[in-house]
Amino acid sequence: MAVDALTPNDPRVEHKYASVGGYTYHYMLAKPEGTPTATIFLIHGWPDLAMGWRFQVPFLLSLGLQVVVPDMLGYGQTSAPDAPEEYTFKKMTGHMAAIIKEVTDQPIILGGHDWGGFFIWRMTNYYPELIRAVFSICVPYMPPTPVKISLEQFAEKMPNFRYQLHLASGEAEKMIDKSTERLRGFLNGMYGGTTADGGRVFSTDTGIIEENLDKIRPSPLVGAAMVEHYVREYSRNGLHGPCNWYRTRELNADDEVPIAGDDRFKRFAMPAMLIMAELDAALPPWLADGQEKYFEGGLKKEVIPGASHWAMVQKPEDTNSFIGEFVKSVLDGDSKASL
Repeated sequence: MAVDALTPNDPRVEHKYASVGGYTYHYMLAKPEGTPTATIFLIHGWPDLAMGWRFQVPFLLSLGLQVVVPDMLGYGQTSAPDAPEEYTFKKMTGHMAAIIKEVTDQPIILGGHDWGGFFIWRMTNYYPELIRAVFSICVPYMPPTPVKISLEQFAEKMPNFRYQLHLASGEAEKMIDKSTERLRGFLNGMYGGTTADGGRVFSTDTGIIEENLDKIRPSPLVGAAMVEHYVREYSRNGLHGPCNWYRTRELNADDEVPIAGDDRFKRFAMPAMLIMAELDAALPPWLADGQEKYFEGGLKKEVIPGASHWAMVQKPEDTNSFIGEFVKSVLDGDSKASL
């Protein structure tokens, strides 16, 4: 049976706008029937949108949750400043904290994927009082180090992240922003589309492969109507803002090195879950080894068999099952704690 998913302009969703930090954020708000059991925020990654969580929102509504899914800074209908300095975690988590307080006066459940997965760990570091439980899809926790490491040094140490050098350089967005056709080819390729001879649009070793952009066939994971929605949304501001997330390693270090020894960055007190995808080339499951040491509140670890990086749309049943079990355990635990 097909998994229920949001569509563009879905009537179950309200489109809201918040002015925070000098910028406008667009977010989707979905409310269940009756009083919500809790509020959950879902944070997307690169190159995605709030609609990347389209298979999860209806499911979470069925659990009685109020669901909030923002377009993050640089994406969709949210502001897309040019300067990389505006995309630091310290600034953007501050933006999200303001939106959380606008939506609810209770701590939230927070989930993220890709860059959103990295974001939710830092959000929980900076604002633990706002988070009752946290989960990441594909991205393990990486604490700040007391030594500033450049992107070049990071890519040398972790070769599976070499693509970040290309995305940070500005070359990738120049290739993709040349035309709507290039953008469409890029999006189809990022979601599994290939050339007739199996060529791909992206490699973890090199980044975007320009010679394939004009030859990519339709995505096997994302339907044509949803791809066109993404094309329209990315046509607003191009790829510069989203790629700015890759230009902040040293900027984030400037904020984090001085507080690397802070207890907030050592162990998480709230329940947490980490879902890895078996076939994720950039973020393989072994990256989750040893993560338990960071979670005094307990860490639930799962792997989705046969899933690539886009587990949320490729394996929505498995993804929803793991999230549902986690959410229910959190709510049940809170209920028992209150007795």
